[in-house]
Amino acid sequence: MLAPFFHAWERRLHSRTPDRVVRPFEWGLDWMAANGHAPGTPADVVLADWAKAALEDSPRFFETPPTSDFAWEPDSTNDGGWAGTVAFPSVITTPHPENNIVYGRLFTAPRLKGGREDRRRAIVVLPQWNADAGGHVGLCRLLSRFGLNALRMSLPYHDRRMPPELRRADFIVSANVGRTMQVCRQAVVDARRAVAWLAREGYERIGILGTSLGSCLAMLTSAHEPLIRTEALNHVSRYFADVVWEGMSTEHVRAGLDGHITLDRLRELWMPISPQAYVSRLHDKKTLLVYARYDTTFPVHLSLDLIREFQRLGVPYQLAVLPCGHYTTGLTPFKYLDGYVLTKFLVQNL
Repeated sequence: MLAPFFHAWERRLHSRTPDRVVRPFEWGLDWMAANGHAPGTPADVVLADWAKAALEDSPRFFETPPTSDFAWEPDSTNDGGWAGTVAFPSVITTPHPENNIVYGRLFTAPRLKGGREDRRRAIVVLPQWNADAGGHVGLCRLLSRFGLNALRMSLPYHDRRMPPELRRADFIVSANVGRTMQVCRQAVVDARRAVAWLAREGYERIGILGTSLGSCLAMLTSAHEPLIRTEALNHVSRYFADVVWEGMSTEHVRAGLDGHITLDRLRELWMPISPQAYVSRLHDKKTLLVYARYDTTFPVHLSLDLIREFQRLGVPYQLAVLPCGHYTTGLTPFKYLDGYVLTKFLVQNL
């Protein structure tokens, strides 16, 4: 009975953002490293071979070389627990200089007795697609109040990393197949470098939290980063391609893909950035899976598919189901319920 109500509500919230652009379909080979194919090889074959190689050696695909090039800028006001911002170079260099520097805002937990900083637990927080600079700041402050230091990371092509010609973070999810894969890969190695910085600063136990697109990227990061103990995945799906193909928020991306590629082929090409490929790597992680009962952006059957894959492989997890949709998760009272679920899990399991 509630589904039509929530679906209509989700559609109204979706329509409040009219500046979505249907971008032309592109294979995006210019975003890929050369892999020895003869001139004239079909683009989808080149990408398929690239994806296959990435899957066969995903630790190399998401490899993150160490760096000491971290710049810390403290916040003199310590406003709401915000201690300052760390900036560091991305592992992957893109054609846009603004995107090649990663920014993380650190929100610190209350000090321990004696005035010492509490560096026992820290969370890397990856916001949703098209999050602005304020996205998930409230959640980070909530986490910090409960003793979890929270490092809110700017995703590639988001907020400070967005070049002036963009109004939305279209370059991380678009009808450009190769670019989408490479920029999502960039997000994962950026998150791994953020984890390395936390470890360097003395944080003892590290987890990760991601929402929507950030949830997918958080799971990929966790699967390849041994320092991450705990992951909270807020809105989940088994395949990257299926969300883009079916979800309401990516209808304009699907419009650019239509007539150029099938879902099966797209799923194959985007498998290196799909959770399905890495569930088996999560046996030693504490995992929370969250989905919304009336979600039309991450359709519910896609979330259930991922849950069944966890069950099939015997990977332990906890589950929470929100009584709302995707957009409505960010509204009262659902945002408080979501924040409670995420914070409680991380406090108890990190």
